[in-house]
Amino acid sequence: MLSARFKPWHVPLFLAKYAWLSMRKRPLLVHFEVTLRCNARCGFCDYWKTPAEAREHELASYADAARHFNPMLVTFTGGEPLMRRDLEDIVAAVDAAVRLKYVTLITHGGMLTPERAASLWQAGIHQFNISLDYLDGRHDSARGIPGLTEKIFNAVDGMRARGIDNIRFNTVIKDDNLDQLLPLVERAASLGCGVNFSVYTDAKNGNRDHVLAAPLHAALDDVIARLLDLKRRHRGVITNSDAYLEQIPRWVRGETMEPCRSGQRTIHIDPTGHVKRCPDFPTDFHWRDHRAYAPIDCNACFYACRGEAQAPLRLSRVRDVMGRPHAIA
Repeated sequence: MLSARFKPWHVPLFLAKYAWLSMRKRPLLVHFEVTLRCNARCGFCDYWKTPAEAREHELASYADAARHFNPMLVTFTGGEPLMRRDLEDIVAAVDAAVRLKYVTLITHGGMLTPERAASLWQAGIHQFNISLDYLDGRHDSARGIPGLTEKIFNAVDGMRARGIDNIRFNTVIKDDNLDQLLPLVERAASLGCGVNFSVYTDAKNGNRDHVLAAPLHAALDDVIARLLDLKRRHRGVITNSDAYLEQIPRWVRGETMEPCRSGQRTIHIDPTGHVKRCPDFPTDFHWRDHRAYAPIDCNACFYACRGEAQAPLRLSRVRDVMGRPHAIA
């Protein structure tokens, strides 16, 4: 699922850059954590505890780091990145620093308006990823923002009306939303949006409230099989690779033993310019002193950033990229 800003001939260019970066053992994806401040109150995350004073140490620009790594994929994340009033300037500088790239923004959506989205779209964002785990008030409660779900859908309608054609919902698979996954896909398709799944972990702060325990494994198997079937019939709505979805039940059962390549194909740069291999790891060095990471024997999470980095590049992945979301009959 690519924005109409990109044409089919961009796909071989991205594949060539993928091969070039892989051959040189350079990160394919760089996450710029532009702030660790957040105004949500998610139970599985402690970013909201970051003091307001932390803004004094946040970088004004990530352009030099972007130019140094020259990644294929760039993600602006946080915390809540929309808390940066200068986010448009940050995005525009990175856009100018890297010639061939695909740029995404991850947000909880509570501060997202159609006007702000249009401003960021103009600055260089190619894809908006909005967190959405339920279609009802449970999402508001889980994120600690009253009225959040309605606000998200109102923002999406306004964004689509302004010509923003690449919006995805980031959905975390939890113990209490298995019944929501297919309806979320159907709702996204009806809006011309996509869905990107990840799986819950307690790695951030030890909260095991939503871990998929053994009694739910059969239900998880069933919903993953149904998602894969729908995905193969309607490319472009579910934006995960087939390989990632296939591996989720294995990880939940503790059967995924492959070393994690986080830090090799993906890195995170925090608000002060320091690098960490994973969002849940401490920093290791400043980006100017970057050293290649080795694989690590860690199975604490199966975030999409980990699973997709390990997924093989199949033809189906190219079909995913070329697909367009549309209403599912």
